Amino acid sequence: MNKKFFAIFFLMIALLVGCSSKEEKTATETPKDEETPGESTGGVINTAITSSPATLDPHMNTAAVTSEVSRNIYEQLFALNATYEPVPMLAESYALSEDGTTYTIHLRKGVKFHNGDEMVAEDVVASLKKWIEVNSKKALFDGAEFKIEDNYTIVMQLPKVMFGVIEALADNGQLSGIMPKEIAESATAMGATEFIGTGPFKLKEWKQDQYIKLEKFQDYQSLDTPADGVSGKKEVFVDELVYYIVPDESIRVAGLTTGEYDAAMMLPIDSYDQLKASNPDLEVKKDVKTLFAVLNKKDGIFADQNMRHAVNAIFDKESILIGVQSTPEFYKMDSSYMPAEQERWYSEAGNEYYDINDVEKARGYLGEAGYNGEEIRILTTRDYDILYNSAIIAKEQLEKAGVKVNLIVTDWPTLLETRKKPGEWDMFFTGFPTVLTPTQNLFMSKDWPGWTDDPKLTEYIEKINSSKSAEEAQEIWQEAQGYAWEYMPASKIGTYYEYAMYNSKTIEGYDVQFQGNVFWNTKKK
Repeated sequence: MNKKFFAIFFLMIALLVGCSSKEEKTATETPKDEETPGESTGGVINTAITSSPATLDPHMNTAAVTSEVSRNIYEQLFALNATYEPVPMLAESYALSEDGTTYTIHLRKGVKFHNGDEMVAEDVVASLKKWIEVNSKKALFDGAEFKIEDNYTIVMQLPKVMFGVIEALADNGQLSGIMPKEIAESATAMGATEFIGTGPFKLKEWKQDQYIKLEKFQDYQSLDTPADGVSGKKEVFVDELVYYIVPDESIRVAGLTTGEYDAAMMLPIDSYDQLKASNPDLEVKKDVKTLFAVLNKKDGIFADQNMRHAVNAIFDKESILIGVQSTPEFYKMDSSYMPAEQERWYSEAGNEYYDINDVEKARGYLGEAGYNGEEIRILTTRDYDILYNSAIIAKEQLEKAGVKVNLIVTDWPTLLETRKKPGEWDMFFTGFPTVLTPTQNLFMSKDWPGWTDDPKLTEYIEKINSSKSAEEAQEIWQEAQGYAWEYMPASKIGTYYEYAMYNSKTIEGYDVQFQGNVFWNTKKK
């Protein structure tokens, strides 16, 4: 295993210890048992979200709204810093065997769950087993075996070298949150029914479709390292954090303008100038995402590759981006599956397939596919303006080209359930947060809605996953992305930037990182 690769990810905190067959990574400082969270300044932070989470179990889906709330309740063994590097969070350190297959993870001591119990190895193993079972990246952990060495040490044995294991454990899209063993093991197919973690906030009350109320966890054990991304020090300075569920964008905008809400994300782009003008205390934070039309390749019309290329050629992608984001300040025409912010993985391979915008060429693909007026079912929701407006514009473009479209509009929780059923939809639009490695892109998975199950693409993914260095994996990815554009698991529309606003007169220390608000380290004025 290339030890220099792992040193890159832990450059600020890595320490070399032990014999020559292992490399140990450890946090610079770990909290002492007697540490207490920062003194509360009191008060309540109020924020607005667009829809109600289907669950607060972070293992169960990749929805941004689930991650947004649950990141306050749960923590992972590793967390991302602002430059997309995984660093220890609940882990104190880890060591990798010389052959690159055995991870020995040492846990922090004295970390408490919200129920007062100390987090120990059996909780971590039970949580990881549950998470792996339902996770879209479970192929990375195929055949993994866990051993508990003592209360604060676990060993994860993989059958072969897998690139990106620590990155997957740190990913924000489907949090590998640690919960008590009894909750993890008693969870049903729908997930846990109790939401207890180690995070800086704990659940106080969830009133369905109205609000989710969190309160400061008084016994939270923070790291001493500087806050960085979603890693490092987490202090809670307020008594409560309340997420109001507000699907109506005009109410979210009005509440932010009047000061009813201290912060809000996923605001409508056409309200940006209005908000800036209405209240000089409103400040802006941006978050990068990629917009894709995900195509159902398991069942229905898009099982045919020519049909996938046909709709990709019909799309006027800049018109879609202008329609949902209005101004180039908030979007970028870009064929790379990984945005420019992830410069190590950025690629223009396959660019010739990106912005075709040629109906005549599309008709050639339609002819090859034998298209005979079949209906394309586009699944969408009004709960997210970008997704709904993308679907509306795409429908217009497809129909203008002679393709029949049925727009299926549901609420967000229903969409999440419907898209699991391959017989009920053909296409949906969604925004993906930036991931650490391209194989973590959900639409590349055979287990995620869209069901990408192509032998050659799978071979590329396996080569990347078994790479011994980042450089080797990145070289393979250049070729893999070129092939992916030929295969067309999904059609990339572009890169876009969501914006959040916060009231600098009412809160300070607020941030946005990895598709979510960061309310720890935020003070109420």
